[in-house]
Amino acid sequence: MGAVSTLENGQVTIFKGLVPALAEAVAALDTYAAAALSGARAQLAGPDGRPDRAAFERSQHLAHGLSWLVTYVETLRQVSEWAARLEDEGKFGEAEALLSQILFSEYCAQIIGGIPMNQGETIRPHELGSLEAADALFAVPVIRKLIIEGKTQAVMTAAANLLPDALSRHTVETTGLDETMEMVREQFAKFAADRIKPHAHGWHLRNDYIPMDVVDEMSELGVFGLTIPEEFGGLGMGKTAMCVVSEELSRGYIGTGSLGTRSEIAAELILIGGTPEQKEKWLPKIASGEILPTAVFTEPNTGSDLGSLRTRAVKSADGADYIVTGNKTWITHPVRADLMTLLARTDPATNNFSGLSMLLAEKPRGTDAEPFPAEGMTGGEIEVLGYRGVKEY
Repeated sequence: MGAVSTLENGQVTIFKGLVPALAEAVAALDTYAAAALSGARAQLAGPDGRPDRAAFERSQHLAHGLSWLVTYVETLRQVSEWAARLEDEGKFGEAEALLSQILFSEYCAQIIGGIPMNQGETIRPHELGSLEAADALFAVPVIRKLIIEGKTQAVMTAAANLLPDALSRHTVETTGLDETMEMVREQFAKFAADRIKPHAHGWHLRNDYIPMDVVDEMSELGVFGLTIPEEFGGLGMGKTAMCVVSEELSRGYIGTGSLGTRSEIAAELILIGGTPEQKEKWLPKIASGEILPTAVFTEPNTGSDLGSLRTRAVKSADGADYIVTGNKTWITHPVRADLMTLLARTDPATNNFSGLSMLLAEKPRGTDAEPFPAEGMTGGEIEVLGYRGVKEY
């Protein structure tokens, strides 16, 4: 692409030398993030300088905000590096430039003015102890230019004008992925178009499960074994393939994209912490789709603070089994699952992460009429729109 793009009225929409400007902006953002981390450390670290869990509990807004900030900065770094790779390959066109510039403009403005973490919570520089560093960041010429000129009406109009042409493609931008990944994208885009999109709205309106024949076809395509090593019956394709497949399945219906990630979570846990016997038993069945797993972590009163969970797992008198007691919530696709990756506290003397264990717990498949046929298990559906097709309990 040319160094500068203009509209008919002569307004410049894409900065000259955009790719090096993005790299320069990332360097400035790194300096700011370091200042914010230093400012937050006084409230979040213990006397030894290490993260203090009690301090994180007291200062949840600060900890939450710091996480958002560093995620923003890392996102911009990855976009900058992606842009540089595409430019080296001669593939950094108008769409890629406009989207990069708009993202940098918006994120830089939020970093300085306040990052909206949800509808009622915003983190601002003074809360991170980095107000002076934020002023210094805005004074950096490339940051100032990106914020003021990077997302004007002219820029947004130029980006919008590209959208009709993009309807014939799977992505607006050039992803930069290799030929294999593009073939994977094409295959699953076709599957979504043929087998998911024509029926998705009906599933949603009726709050139906994704039909098992569709799940079986997903199995045949290798969805559930994408990242599982070949020695255990998977395709061994890595996380990028999982992202591409989840993206295309989710374009068809968010439930189908979510369903594939259930197996990804279980397989990763078993690969990282499972015994050789567990790997041999479970991974081939997960890869083939013979069994469907579900992740059972979150609790009603702890949310994402897994170190505080209270579900207990106690060995039976003969030591052959664990007896689990407690409550879990936000469990995706549990009714039709055959295997639970169940996080529970096996050391009752602890109140942190050290006393937790991940259990592989088998369960019978249920139905809408009898969701949990296993003795001692009960549950009710959380009727949330985003999880129709798999259902949340």
